Amino acid sequence: MKAKIHPKYEATTITCACGNAIETRSTHAPAIRVEICSACHPFFTGTQKLVDTAGRIEKFRRRYAQKES
Repeated sequence: MKAKIHPKYEATTITCACGNAIETRSTHAPAIRVEICSACHPFFTGTQKLVDTAGRIEKFRRRYAQKES
């Protein structure tokens, strides 16, 4: 392998919006911010979060509901 052609491989902290921090090594910036991680993702936590903003689901159901005959 050629010398001095590879980027520096340094310690990096990946920080989630929930506050979870993961120490790893990377060629990217010394700090990386992510919005979701395995500590707060619904698939890994077993919880489901349903966001219903301004009744959009009910509005959709009313609009496309089967008309009774």
